[in-house]
Amino acid sequence: MTIAWYGHLKFSEWRWFNKLGIIAVILISWGIALFEYMFQVPANRIGFKANGGPFSLVQLKVIQEIITLSVFVIFSLIVFKTTTFKINHLIGFVFLVLAAYFLFKD
Repeated sequence: MTIAWYGHLKFSEWRWFNKLGIIAVILISWGIALFEYMFQVPANRIGFKANGGPFSLVQLKVIQEIITLSVFVIFSLIVFKTTTFKINHLIGFVFLVLAAYFLFKD
């Protein structure tokens, strides 16, 4: 989803994409998101306790958020080279990991 949501912000730097209108950009982003949903939806169904998986709904959501933020950090550092992360970003990420810890603790 990171590429679908934020990747288009770099389209203006690419010759072929910089002439696209907003509708084309939306359709490309939806195509990328559809590809990810084809993996995410089955993974949630398999992982959900009511379907025989090990995770509660809240745990699935927290896992998804941590993965999304981890991917976003890597993506933004690689694709948007001017992005910098500060100590407050790191502290916030540590709190998310702590939230996951407490949500998984019985």
